[in-house]
Amino acid sequence: MESRHTQNELSYEMDNFGLVFSTLNNQYDQQTALDMMRKYCLQTTNENMQRIGLEFLYLNGYFADLKRLININLSLSNPRNRAWASVYQLNVHRREYGWNVEILKRLRQIKIDDPDLKCVIEFTRASVHFDMKQFGKVGNFLEMQPRLFNNVQDSFMLACFQIRFSQYLFMYHWSRNELIMARKYAFRALTQTFSEPTKAAIHTNLGLTYTFDTYQQGMYHFQEALKLARKHRAQQTIDAIKTYNIPFLSAHFGKPEGITTTDSSEQAHLEIAKGNVAQAIAILENLSMDSPYNLYYMGLAKQDKDLLMQSYNYFIEKQRDLFFARLPLRAMQRLFNDFV
Repeated sequence: MESRHTQNELSYEMDNFGLVFSTLNNQYDQQTALDMMRKYCLQTTNENMQRIGLEFLYLNGYFADLKRLININLSLSNPRNRAWASVYQLNVHRREYGWNVEILKRLRQIKIDDPDLKCVIEFTRASVHFDMKQFGKVGNFLEMQPRLFNNVQDSFMLACFQIRFSQYLFMYHWSRNELIMARKYAFRALTQTFSEPTKAAIHTNLGLTYTFDTYQQGMYHFQEALKLARKHRAQQTIDAIKTYNIPFLSAHFGKPEGITTTDSSEQAHLEIAKGNVAQAIAILENLSMDSPYNLYYMGLAKQDKDLLMQSYNYFIEKQRDLFFARLPLRAMQRLFNDFV
Protein backbone atom coordinates (compact mmCIF):
# COMPACT_ATOMS: atom_id res chain seq x y z
CA MET A 1 0.00 0.00 0.00
CA GLU A 2 1.52 3.30 -1.12
CA SER A 3 1.39 5.89 1.63
CA ARG A 4 0.78 9.59 0.83
CA HIS A 5 1.83 10.71 4.32
CA THR A 6 4.76 13.09 4.53
CA GLN A 7 7.61 13.67 6.90
CA ASN A 8 5.75 16.65 8.41
CA GLU A 9 3.11 14.28 9.75
CA LEU A 10 5.89 12.48 11.64
CA SER A 11 7.20 15.57 13.41
CA TYR A 12 6.31 14.47 16.94
CA GLU A 13 9.07 13.23 19.27
CA MET A 14 11.56 13.38 16.43
CA ASP A 15 14.36 12.00 18.59
CA ASN A 16 12.44 8.93 19.76
CA PHE A 17 12.29 6.34 16.99
CA GLY A 18 10.33 3.79 19.03
CA LEU A 19 7.64 6.29 20.03
CA VAL A 20 7.15 7.41 16.42
CA PHE A 21 6.82 3.81 15.24
CA SER A 22 4.49 2.90 18.12
CA THR A 23 2.26 5.88 17.37
CA LEU A 24 2.04 4.93 13.70
CA ASN A 25 1.15 1.34 14.60
CA ASN A 26 -1.69 2.63 16.78
CA GLN A 27 -3.04 4.86 14.00
CA TYR A 28 -2.59 2.68 10.90
CA ASP A 29 -2.52 -0.96 9.86
CA GLN A 30 0.83 -2.67 10.28
CA GLN A 31 1.92 -2.53 6.65
CA THR A 32 1.04 1.15 6.28
CA ALA A 33 2.97 1.94 9.47
CA LEU A 34 6.00 0.03 8.21
CA ASP A 35 5.83 1.78 4.84
CA MET A 36 5.59 5.23 6.44
CA MET A 37 8.48 4.48 8.77
CA ARG A 38 10.59 3.14 5.92
CA LYS A 39 10.13 6.38 3.98
CA TYR A 40 10.72 8.49 7.07
CA CYS A 41 14.11 6.84 7.59
CA LEU A 42 15.22 8.25 4.24
CA GLN A 43 13.66 11.70 4.77
CA THR A 44 14.67 12.63 8.32
CA THR A 45 17.66 14.87 8.92
CA ASN A 46 17.88 13.99 12.62
CA GLU A 47 21.21 12.21 13.03
CA ASN A 48 20.02 9.96 15.85
CA MET A 49 17.04 8.83 13.80
CA GLN A 50 19.28 8.31 10.78
CA ARG A 51 21.41 5.91 12.81
CA ILE A 52 18.51 3.95 14.30
CA GLY A 53 16.87 3.87 10.88
CA LEU A 54 19.73 1.65 9.72
CA GLU A 55 18.70 -1.04 12.21
CA PHE A 56 15.01 -0.64 11.35
CA LEU A 57 15.63 -1.10 7.63
CA TYR A 58 18.07 -3.98 8.19
CA LEU A 59 15.81 -5.90 10.55
CA ASN A 60 12.76 -5.48 8.32
CA GLY A 61 14.52 -6.54 5.15
CA TYR A 62 14.39 -3.20 3.28
CA PHE A 63 17.85 -3.66 1.83
CA ALA A 64 17.57 -1.30 -1.15
CA ASP A 65 16.52 1.47 1.25
CA LEU A 66 19.24 0.41 3.67
CA LYS A 67 21.90 1.00 1.01
CA ARG A 68 20.52 4.49 0.42
CA LEU A 69 20.52 5.30 4.13
CA ILE A 70 24.05 3.95 4.50
CA ASN A 71 25.19 6.41 1.83
CA ILE A 72 23.32 9.24 3.55
CA ASN A 73 25.06 8.46 6.86
CA LEU A 74 28.46 8.13 5.18
CA SER A 75 28.03 11.63 3.76
CA LEU A 76 27.50 13.21 7.21
CA SER A 77 30.23 14.96 9.16
CA ASN A 78 29.27 13.15 12.39
CA PRO A 79 31.87 10.36 12.91
CA ARG A 80 29.32 8.34 14.90
CA ASN A 81 26.94 8.18 11.94
CA ARG A 82 29.74 7.28 9.56
CA ALA A 83 30.87 4.48 11.87
CA TRP A 84 27.34 3.07 12.03
CA ALA A 85 27.06 3.24 8.25
CA SER A 86 30.37 1.37 7.86
CA VAL A 87 29.18 -1.51 10.05
CA TYR A 88 25.85 -1.86 8.25
CA GLN A 89 27.72 -1.69 4.94
CA LEU A 90 29.68 -4.75 6.07
CA ASN A 91 26.40 -6.50 6.89
CA VAL A 92 25.12 -5.80 3.38
CA HIS A 93 28.38 -7.08 1.91
CA ARG A 94 28.14 -10.32 3.90
CA ARG A 95 24.55 -10.89 2.77
CA GLU A 96 25.37 -10.31 -0.89
CA TYR A 97 28.78 -11.94 -1.18
CA GLY A 98 29.00 -14.33 1.76
CA TRP A 99 31.35 -14.36 4.71
CA ASN A 100 34.80 -12.92 4.41
CA VAL A 101 37.59 -12.84 6.97
CA GLU A 102 38.23 -9.28 5.80
CA ILE A 103 34.93 -8.33 7.48
CA LEU A 104 36.28 -9.48 10.84
CA LYS A 105 39.45 -7.44 10.27
CA ARG A 106 37.50 -4.30 9.40
CA LEU A 107 35.22 -4.73 12.41
CA ARG A 108 38.27 -4.75 14.69
CA GLN A 109 39.40 -1.45 13.16
CA ILE A 110 36.23 0.41 14.15
CA LYS A 111 37.02 2.24 17.38
CA ILE A 112 34.16 4.25 18.83
CA ASP A 113 32.64 4.45 22.31
CA ASP A 114 29.04 3.59 21.43
CA PRO A 115 27.23 0.77 23.34
CA ASP A 116 24.55 0.38 20.65
CA LEU A 117 27.07 0.11 17.83
CA LYS A 118 29.14 -2.32 19.92
CA CYS A 119 26.11 -4.66 19.91
CA VAL A 120 25.71 -4.32 16.14
CA ILE A 121 29.42 -5.07 15.67
CA GLU A 122 29.16 -8.20 17.82
CA PHE A 123 26.07 -9.37 15.95
CA THR A 124 27.92 -8.87 12.67
CA ARG A 125 30.94 -10.76 13.96
CA ALA A 126 28.68 -13.61 15.12
CA SER A 127 27.03 -13.75 11.67
CA VAL A 128 30.42 -14.28 10.04
CA HIS A 129 31.26 -17.03 12.55
CA PHE A 130 27.89 -18.64 11.81
CA ASP A 131 28.68 -18.56 8.09
CA MET A 132 32.09 -20.11 8.82
CA LYS A 133 30.44 -22.83 10.95
CA GLN A 134 32.53 -21.72 13.95
CA PHE A 135 29.82 -22.51 16.45
CA GLY A 136 32.17 -22.45 19.44
CA LYS A 137 32.79 -18.75 18.81
CA VAL A 138 29.07 -18.23 18.28
CA GLY A 139 28.47 -19.81 21.69
CA ASN A 140 30.93 -17.36 23.25
CA PHE A 141 29.03 -14.49 21.60
CA LEU A 142 25.68 -15.74 22.91
CA GLU A 143 27.09 -15.89 26.43
CA MET A 144 28.60 -12.41 26.24
CA GLN A 145 25.96 -10.47 24.30
CA PRO A 146 23.28 -10.07 27.04
CA ARG A 147 25.82 -8.18 29.17
CA LEU A 148 26.27 -5.70 26.32
CA PHE A 149 22.52 -5.12 26.28
CA ASN A 150 22.77 -3.63 29.78
CA ASN A 151 24.46 -0.55 28.32
CA VAL A 152 21.93 0.07 25.53
CA GLN A 153 19.91 3.18 26.32
CA ASP A 154 17.48 3.32 23.40
CA SER A 155 14.45 1.08 24.00
CA PHE A 156 13.76 0.59 20.28
CA MET A 157 17.31 -0.58 19.60
CA LEU A 158 17.13 -2.91 22.59
CA ALA A 159 13.89 -4.44 21.25
CA CYS A 160 15.56 -4.97 17.86
CA PHE A 161 18.55 -6.62 19.50
CA GLN A 162 16.27 -8.96 21.45
CA ILE A 163 14.65 -10.08 18.19
CA ARG A 164 18.04 -10.71 16.64
CA PHE A 165 19.20 -12.55 19.75
CA SER A 166 16.21 -14.92 19.65
CA GLN A 167 17.01 -15.73 16.01
CA TYR A 168 20.64 -16.48 16.86
CA LEU A 169 19.62 -18.69 19.78
CA PHE A 170 17.27 -20.57 17.47
CA MET A 171 20.01 -21.25 14.91
CA TYR A 172 22.60 -22.12 17.54
CA HIS A 173 20.46 -24.62 19.44
CA TRP A 174 19.24 -26.10 16.16
CA SER A 175 22.82 -26.76 15.01
CA ARG A 176 23.43 -28.48 18.35
CA ASN A 177 20.35 -30.67 17.85
CA GLU A 178 18.66 -29.10 20.88
CA LEU A 179 15.27 -28.87 19.23
CA ILE A 180 13.06 -27.98 22.18
CA MET A 181 15.20 -24.94 22.92
CA ALA A 182 15.61 -24.10 19.24
CA ARG A 183 11.88 -24.06 18.53
CA LYS A 184 11.21 -22.11 21.71
CA TYR A 185 13.41 -19.26 20.45
CA ALA A 186 12.07 -19.55 16.90
CA PHE A 187 8.49 -19.06 18.07
CA ARG A 188 9.62 -16.23 20.34
CA ALA A 189 11.22 -14.48 17.37
CA LEU A 190 8.04 -14.96 15.33
CA THR A 191 6.02 -13.13 17.99
CA GLN A 192 8.63 -10.40 18.48
CA THR A 193 9.19 -9.25 14.92
CA PHE A 194 7.02 -7.08 12.68
CA SER A 195 9.00 -8.11 9.62
CA GLU A 196 7.17 -10.61 7.46
CA PRO A 197 10.29 -11.42 5.37
CA THR A 198 12.01 -12.27 8.66
CA LYS A 199 9.03 -14.42 9.64
CA ALA A 200 9.28 -16.20 6.27
CA ALA A 201 12.94 -17.04 6.94
CA ILE A 202 12.12 -18.32 10.43
CA HIS A 203 9.26 -20.47 9.12
CA THR A 204 11.58 -21.93 6.47
CA ASN A 205 14.15 -22.99 9.05
CA LEU A 206 11.44 -24.20 11.42
CA GLY A 207 10.22 -26.47 8.65
CA LEU A 208 13.67 -28.02 8.38
CA THR A 209 13.76 -28.72 12.13
CA TYR A 210 11.04 -31.32 11.48
CA THR A 211 13.31 -33.36 9.18
CA PHE A 212 13.33 -36.20 11.69
CA ASP A 213 9.78 -35.74 12.93
CA THR A 214 6.87 -35.25 10.55
CA TYR A 215 6.58 -34.32 6.88
CA GLN A 216 3.27 -32.52 7.48
CA GLN A 217 4.66 -30.17 10.13
CA GLY A 218 7.68 -29.31 8.03
CA MET A 219 5.57 -28.60 4.96
CA TYR A 220 3.20 -26.47 7.02
CA HIS A 221 6.03 -24.10 7.88
CA PHE A 222 7.26 -24.06 4.26
CA GLN A 223 3.77 -23.09 3.08
CA GLU A 224 3.57 -20.35 5.71
CA ALA A 225 6.93 -19.06 4.52
CA LEU A 226 5.75 -19.11 0.89
CA LYS A 227 2.61 -17.13 1.74
CA LEU A 228 4.67 -14.40 3.39
CA ALA A 229 7.30 -14.40 0.65
CA ARG A 230 4.69 -14.12 -2.11
CA LYS A 231 2.98 -11.29 -0.27
CA HIS A 232 6.23 -9.34 -0.31
CA ARG A 233 7.36 -10.58 -3.74
CA ALA A 234 10.49 -12.02 -2.17
CA GLN A 235 11.43 -14.09 -5.21
CA GLN A 236 14.77 -15.22 -3.80
CA THR A 237 13.03 -16.75 -0.77
CA ILE A 238 10.34 -18.35 -2.95
CA ASP A 239 12.96 -19.87 -5.25
CA ALA A 240 15.01 -21.23 -2.33
CA ILE A 241 12.01 -22.93 -0.74
CA LYS A 242 10.86 -24.47 -4.02
CA THR A 243 14.32 -25.41 -5.27
CA TYR A 244 15.91 -26.77 -2.11
CA ASN A 245 13.66 -27.08 0.93
CA ILE A 246 10.49 -28.68 -0.45
CA PRO A 247 12.41 -31.15 -2.67
CA PHE A 248 14.70 -32.07 0.22
CA LEU A 249 11.92 -32.78 2.69
CA SER A 250 9.78 -34.55 0.09
CA ALA A 251 12.61 -36.86 -0.96
CA HIS A 252 13.65 -37.45 2.65
CA PHE A 253 10.15 -38.64 3.59
CA GLY A 254 9.76 -40.69 0.41
CA LYS A 255 7.16 -38.39 -1.16
CA PRO A 256 8.81 -37.36 -4.47
CA GLU A 257 5.67 -37.51 -6.63
CA GLY A 258 5.02 -34.25 -8.47
CA ILE A 259 8.09 -32.53 -6.99
CA THR A 260 10.62 -30.95 -9.34
CA THR A 261 13.76 -28.87 -8.88
CA THR A 262 16.51 -27.28 -10.94
CA ASP A 263 19.14 -28.17 -8.33
CA SER A 264 21.14 -31.21 -9.42
CA SER A 265 21.86 -32.41 -5.88
CA GLU A 266 18.17 -32.45 -4.95
CA GLN A 267 17.30 -33.98 -8.33
CA ALA A 268 19.50 -36.91 -7.34
CA HIS A 269 17.85 -37.03 -3.93
CA LEU A 270 14.42 -37.23 -5.56
CA GLU A 271 15.59 -40.01 -7.91
CA ILE A 272 16.80 -42.00 -4.90
CA ALA A 273 13.36 -41.59 -3.31
CA LYS A 274 11.78 -42.87 -6.55
CA GLY A 275 14.08 -45.90 -6.60
CA ASN A 276 15.99 -44.69 -9.67
CA VAL A 277 19.38 -45.34 -8.11
CA ALA A 278 21.41 -45.55 -11.33
CA GLN A 279 20.05 -42.19 -12.50
CA ALA A 280 20.83 -40.63 -9.12
CA ILE A 281 24.42 -41.90 -9.25
CA ALA A 282 24.84 -40.56 -12.80
CA ILE A 283 23.76 -37.10 -11.61
CA LEU A 284 25.96 -37.17 -8.51
CA GLU A 285 29.06 -38.28 -10.44
CA ASN A 286 29.06 -34.88 -12.12
CA LEU A 287 28.93 -33.02 -8.81
CA SER A 288 31.62 -32.14 -6.30
CA MET A 289 31.85 -34.41 -3.28
CA ASP A 290 33.09 -31.50 -1.20
CA SER A 291 29.63 -31.36 0.33
CA PRO A 292 28.24 -33.43 3.18
CA TYR A 293 24.88 -33.61 1.40
CA ASN A 294 26.32 -34.92 -1.87
CA LEU A 295 28.37 -37.47 0.05
CA TYR A 296 25.22 -38.49 1.91
CA TYR A 297 23.17 -38.82 -1.30
CA MET A 298 25.90 -40.85 -3.01
CA GLY A 299 26.21 -43.04 0.07
CA LEU A 300 22.45 -43.59 0.04
CA ALA A 301 22.40 -44.41 -3.65
CA LYS A 302 25.33 -46.83 -3.45
CA GLN A 303 24.49 -48.11 0.04
CA ASP A 304 28.11 -47.32 0.87
CA LYS A 305 28.88 -46.97 4.58
CA ASP A 306 32.29 -45.39 3.89
CA LEU A 307 30.71 -42.53 1.97
CA LEU A 308 28.09 -42.13 4.68
CA MET A 309 30.84 -41.98 7.30
CA GLN A 310 32.64 -39.31 5.26
CA SER A 311 29.41 -37.33 5.18
CA TYR A 312 28.93 -37.73 8.92
CA ASN A 313 32.49 -36.60 9.65
CA TYR A 314 32.06 -33.61 7.33
CA PHE A 315 28.93 -32.49 9.19
CA ILE A 316 30.57 -32.97 12.58
CA GLU A 317 34.15 -31.85 12.03
CA LYS A 318 33.84 -29.16 9.36
CA GLN A 319 30.37 -27.76 9.94
CA ARG A 320 29.80 -28.61 13.62
CA ASP A 321 26.24 -29.46 12.61
CA LEU A 322 24.90 -32.10 14.99
CA PHE A 323 21.40 -31.88 13.54
CA PHE A 324 22.01 -32.75 9.90
CA ALA A 325 24.77 -35.19 10.90
CA ARG A 326 21.83 -37.38 11.85
CA LEU A 327 21.13 -37.95 8.12
CA PRO A 328 24.16 -40.17 7.37
CA LEU A 329 24.11 -41.57 10.90
CA ARG A 330 20.57 -42.89 10.48
CA ALA A 331 21.43 -44.26 7.04
CA MET A 332 24.42 -46.15 8.51
CA GLN A 333 22.22 -47.52 11.27
CA ARG A 334 19.74 -48.82 8.70
CA LEU A 335 22.57 -50.46 6.72
CA PHE A 336 23.84 -52.13 9.90
CA ASN A 337 20.36 -53.40 10.79
CA ASP A 338 19.87 -54.76 7.27
CA PHE A 339 23.24 -56.53 7.49
CA VAL A 340 22.38 -58.05 10.86
